[in-house]
Amino acid sequence: MKRNDLLAYALTTSAVFVVLLCAGIAMRLNQADAIQLGPLRFYAFMTLHGLGMVGTLSVAATGGLLWLLREYVDITARMARVLYGAYLVAVVGLLAATVLGNYAPGWYMLYPLPFDSMGTWPNWSVGLAVGALIVLDNALLLAQYAMVNAIVRRYGFANAVGWQYFGANAKGVETPAPVLIAMCAYLLPGIATSAAGSVLLLMYFGQWLQPTLHFDPLLMKNLMMLWGHTMANISLYVGVAFVYQILPQYTGRAWKANRVVALAWNAVFFFILFAFFHHLYQDFVEPFALAVIGQIASYASAVPSTVVTVTGVVAQIYKSGIKWRFAPLAVVIGIIGWISGGFAAVIDSTIMVNNVLHNTLFVPAHFHTYYLLGLLPMVIGYYFHALESKSESVGMWGLSLLCAGSFGFLAMFYVAGALQVPRRYSDYNAIALGAVRAVGQDSALLAALFAVLILVAMVLFAATFARRARRG
Repeated sequence: MKRNDLLAYALTTSAVFVVLLCAGIAMRLNQADAIQLGPLRFYAFMTLHGLGMVGTLSVAATGGLLWLLREYVDITARMARVLYGAYLVAVVGLLAATVLGNYAPGWYMLYPLPFDSMGTWPNWSVGLAVGALIVLDNALLLAQYAMVNAIVRRYGFANAVGWQYFGANAKGVETPAPVLIAMCAYLLPGIATSAAGSVLLLMYFGQWLQPTLHFDPLLMKNLMMLWGHTMANISLYVGVAFVYQILPQYTGRAWKANRVVALAWNAVFFFILFAFFHHLYQDFVEPFALAVIGQIASYASAVPSTVVTVTGVVAQIYKSGIKWRFAPLAVVIGIIGWISGGFAAVIDSTIMVNNVLHNTLFVPAHFHTYYLLGLLPMVIGYYFHALESKSESVGMWGLSLLCAGSFGFLAMFYVAGALQVPRRYSDYNAIALGAVRAVGQDSALLAALFAVLILVAMVLFAATFARRARRG
């Protein structure tokens, strides 16, 4: 993988992010009753925004991982180019399906809604959207497999996931860096869920080709949550690898692995596949045991890795004399946002809380938190570092705008959620309670204004990547 490949990832994902952010701003303005998109266009934008953002940030993070791995193992550059090409195909397909075809079932594509739109969107848009997702999901699957395979070839499976720390005869064993142990802990479940997603999408595609095919709706919904939730969750853990990788280069301190670190990341390895059960709390037909497992797994997969990562970050920074350049500051802010969004997610995964907040704007509040203030600054910070960007002042301005815009934008979600403003409404005009309607509209307008600051920040980041590309 060459530096130009990484530049292509940086420029393309930044540009697509800006487009998707514009769609998000339009949705909030529609909810504020400031513009009139209409329900169909709103939900088409929601589908584009949801699927597009998760895919874009996952690809940006994976591209960074492929570059990071060059320092430890041999991995072919072709994989980075295959993933990049698949991403371009997926972006074009999804844009055409939603913007031109008004494909609008939401990111979750709740079965059998895509096939039962009552003429709201044309049949070709279903096949195009599903086909685009198949291409991207399988490319991510191949990239995850290539990375794990390269690590295992070098260290062996047991050592790659840190099991040597639990044995009595660990002396003399080549120990991988903690970043590699963490990567294996979430990439292995990523392979499993991407494979499940591929099967699910092929079932969708099969019914599109042959409409007489039908599948069990509960199975399809559970598979969608397994794939979609876990894919989004794993992309957040990817960002932590960038912190493990670059922070020691600014503090001058080695980030060492030990038994506690290995145990924490193995908790992610074993429990992350079951955390999606917390999306099934409101499904009355699901066995109650799944809800209990979901709450336990949500805590078990999130808390240990957070504790060891935060402890490691504090140990790295404390009295290190670090010079707060853009890259280390961005990834540390990302860790803070990752923790904050994760804390809100764990709250939401608590059954009694979920019963109250599940259908409110608290839910988009938590996942926007760990994307906007968590994964995004970690990815941007790592790309600045890896590309050796010299645009420190522009980066700092962009980071300031990103933080200010994100704090305001997210506060509107949290406040509205606490006051029971519902999610997934294209507008709030039909809400009978005047106070709730007013809070929903006013908070949506303020959120859109704050999001403009995020937009300016992303344009600045994209401009620095473009300048780096011109410099060669």
